Amino acid sequence: MILPKTFAAKPPHPTAAIGIFGGTFDPVHFGHLRPALELLEQLPLTEIRFIPCRHPPHRQAPMASPGQRLAMLELAIAEEPRFTVDDRELARSGPSYMVDTLASLRAEQGNGPLCLILGTDAFRGLPQWHRWAELMELAHLLVMKRPGEPLPQEGELKHFLESRCIYDPAQLAQQPRGLIFPLEVTQLAISATRIRSLIGAGRSARYLLPDAVWDDIRKKRLYSAPLFMPEQ
Repeated sequence: MILPKTFAAKPPHPTAAIGIFGGTFDPVHFGHLRPALELLEQLPLTEIRFIPCRHPPHRQAPMASPGQRLAMLELAIAEEPRFTVDDRELARSGPSYMVDTLASLRAEQGNGPLCLILGTDAFRGLPQWHRWAELMELAHLLVMKRPGEPLPQEGELKHFLESRCIYDPAQLAQQPRGLIFPLEVTQLAISATRIRSLIGAGRSARYLLPDAVWDDIRKKRLYSAPLFMPEQ
């Protein structure tokens, strides 16, 4: 059972933009962490909050428990003070809809800028999200893409981009919500699915995720790890 943490509301600040990075993090790996660090270096963000999802609406349930995934995240970000973990979705029952999470964050932050972090695949699938059009009423969107990769320019997203897309990151701190900022980041070819598959097959996932997370997975025998012989 996960006991909810209490996050004190921060006073609104016109330049204190917060990045919101949601996902199952089953497990968290360098494909999550490296792009997030680059966002901190390139954009006017004071922190990035990793928000693990309890009940993903559009995919199968995570293999690791909420507590196990939370523990791995906390280990992964321990050495970067601008990374934080927020467990509000783990403490909330029902499907983990991002629009509800952003609404709760908006209530805490007042007019402080919030920036929802998405990859291009997630952005492309945005029209399938629950109450997706309301996201822009609550936050900016940061769309991470590979070098040279174009943004989706079809259907509903085409108009969505035309009216909101910006290329000056300073604008993100000048209003609390409503803008879309695309930027290129390092996209590592690492997936949680591949990591779980390797471990389930008795192979090592070392160097795909932080050592502290790998040690935790081995210690707790996660992802069918009873078949895996501990490294010497």
